[in-house]
Amino acid sequence: MARIKGVDIPNDKRIEISLTYIYGIGRNLSKTILENANVDLNKKVKDLSDEELTRIRKEVDKYTVEGDLRREVNMNIKTKMEINSYQGTRHKKNLPVRGQRTSRNARTRKGKGKTIANKKK
Repeated sequence: MARIKGVDIPNDKRIEISLTYIYGIGRNLSKTILENANVDLNKKVKDLSDEELTRIRKEVDKYTVEGDLRREVNMNIKTKMEINSYQGTRHKKNLPVRGQRTSRNARTRKGKGKTIANKKK
């Protein structure tokens, strides 16, 4: 298994797909990285040479990914909570942040439904 930015990427998949296992790299960024590093998109990870891997690592270093990106996102959320913006208050209350309805759904954010005593339809 090859390690890029501290993440083991799977050997049996195409390199284009394997790079998406790194937090912050999706399909489009993966294609861009491989084109800039002059690596074939359809090559499998186990078939890559050491030189190709180092070129990919250098290209990935240009972007904010993994731990740095996670830290940045968490800091942005904390900032919103501190300045009491609308999104920050939604984060504090564990409610959906991006305008979804909460009257009937939002179970992912709100958790398992709580039964209310004597509530009739």
